[in-house]
Amino acid sequence: MKITDLKKQQGSFLLNVKNAQFEAGKVHGIIGANGSGKTTLSKIIMGTLPYDSGSIDYEGLTDRDITMTGQRPYLMHTSVYNNLIYPLKVRNRRIDENLVDYWLEKAGLQDKKKQYALSLSSGEQQKLSFIRALIFKPKLVIVDETLSNLDPDSADLFERLILEQQQKDPITWITISHQLVHIRKICDMVHFMEKGNIIEKATPQEMFVNPTNPSVIKYLASTEVSFKG
Repeated sequence: MKITDLKKQQGSFLLNVKNAQFEAGKVHGIIGANGSGKTTLSKIIMGTLPYDSGSIDYEGLTDRDITMTGQRPYLMHTSVYNNLIYPLKVRNRRIDENLVDYWLEKAGLQDKKKQYALSLSSGEQQKLSFIRALIFKPKLVIVDETLSNLDPDSADLFERLILEQQQKDPITWITISHQLVHIRKICDMVHFMEKGNIIEKATPQEMFVNPTNPSVIKYLASTEVSFKG
């Protein structure tokens, strides 16, 4: 996916991504300070927020190939099962019960299949939202702060699911997170945003261990997370 001269004015904030590329089949991380434009960009890519000018070349992807998960999952007022199969139903896909059970088991929700989804714990709701994003075999998944504020077991599960997916059938991921340890572990490329633009793109090693961009160095220093040694 290629982004060129993308602009979106929101009050006093201007998103102005001059040139960015997210290679297919890779796990991409987007990092940056609060207010740098990460979530605005993700909503535009998802198609839920219109942009003012510029272009996004999805390279053949359609809105039915793209999905997004957020820090606060949206679940319907129905069962775990009905929430999980919803992406299949709206795309007129066959409901494969073995596939449904596979994902429920992966998330540790097999025994909660008939339970009212909103009665799940916050961590379980995040797990349901995440496997719901994967069940229809998307080609692009946007993960906006889903890894934030998760308990260690849930965070490990999400990382494992992403890495397993990439080993089995690689898709494109755009992961936005302040959890830099997770970004380093799962991402192939990291994009750094500042003041509405992507100003640096590098491998995790280059971005976190051997940064050269002054803005990146300043940001990493402010996070109190050390990748040295």
